[in-house]
Amino acid sequence: MQVRDVVLVDGARSAFSRGGRGKLVATRLDDAGATVLRALLDRHPKLSDREIEDVGIGNVAGHGEWNYLGTIPRLAGLPLEVCSFHSNRQCGSSMETLHRIAMSIQLGQIDCGVAMGVERMGRGLGAGSSRPTRITTMNPRLTELNDAQRDPAEDHDEYFSVPFPDYIRNTPWLQSMLQTAQNVAETYDLGREELDQLAVESHAKTHAAFEAGTYKDEIVPLEVEDPVYDDEGNWLEQETGPSVGFERDECIRPGTTLEKLSALNPIRGVVSHGGRDILITPGNACPTNDGVTAALLMSAEKARALGLEPLARIAGMAVGGVKPQLMGLGPVVSSKKAFRQAGIEADRIDRVEFNEAFSAQVIPSIRELGIPMDRVNVNGGSLAIGHPLGATGARLVTTVAKELRRSGGRYALATQCIGAGMGISTVLESLD
Repeated sequence: MQVRDVVLVDGARSAFSRGGRGKLVATRLDDAGATVLRALLDRHPKLSDREIEDVGIGNVAGHGEWNYLGTIPRLAGLPLEVCSFHSNRQCGSSMETLHRIAMSIQLGQIDCGVAMGVERMGRGLGAGSSRPTRITTMNPRLTELNDAQRDPAEDHDEYFSVPFPDYIRNTPWLQSMLQTAQNVAETYDLGREELDQLAVESHAKTHAAFEAGTYKDEIVPLEVEDPVYDDEGNWLEQETGPSVGFERDECIRPGTTLEKLSALNPIRGVVSHGGRDILITPGNACPTNDGVTAALLMSAEKARALGLEPLARIAGMAVGGVKPQLMGLGPVVSSKKAFRQAGIEADRIDRVEFNEAFSAQVIPSIRELGIPMDRVNVNGGSLAIGHPLGATGARLVTTVAKELRRSGGRYALATQCIGAGMGISTVLESLD
């Protein structure tokens, strides 16, 4: 069977709001998703709605308006013959939908599809909670099985340049994402200043990119109801606010400095199994967000037939697993697999969009991949833009594809870590 080339034609998203206390709190995300999808398709009038054969919708929590697959395509005006599906690979959900759409095109099952991501983090997931976040284990039997199956050789394998400390390797395998960030920081002997400095740069670069209009083509402006809050910051659901425009990510802090971040306290519930300082703070961890994304893919042949100019070709796609205690290193494994699929080495990568879930996982992962930091997140990252879980992956691919075209590079990588010890990666190749 011949595997067909798949191209990313275009992508769009909403601005990302603060989860629970932002501009999207009073807006149904199926409405917002339909608006983004419709705007994306309207950019390409040569493509009829009936030529969209499948819409994948990545989502993790599904709080509130959970039936996105039934409502978003219909609200966007797509005909009934257009199919849709849900996908949940935790933080990698919308990149997973992109991979599934791409594979269907590669195999000739469809010619054109849309990968979406939708996430509401404000109504669940402990947003705003003061409870400790550390999780020891859901079931002691899981830890026993993990220990029984562990191969000591895996503790220092082909993917990583450092051995995993025993005090981390032997901790319960199911932990909060915050705890895994601390584990990775200790494994790689990272310091607090180093982590905070990455956050400072992320906010500065993102702010500069917005001021320069870099994200203008990526973000679809929305008209939303301005939520009404009480004096303690709680959303008053029964109150109706005025209609306002929303087109800028809410978590960007242009005045972020190292001094300000160094004054933040570590996040409660995170512990050090090696007796180290707790390094993970709200400043060097991504915020919680609401938002939607969409990416349009089709076969290269169809794009040519329609006279479209795609952003890039999908050159490699992969997922990879690591020890759950060191979840943040997942992109190392998945990216190396994606490089092999694309037939390139890491030194060929010109631009990277690496999801900044935590500074503590970005720094060592990029070092392990051997990619210079000046090629990574050149227009800022998720520490400032935000990380609405299942909506992030398609955003990463869209962002780096548009930057690849602007920069004139050849290859780009979009990658992110995933809960429970995974990574997911997409390699793009320029068509210029």
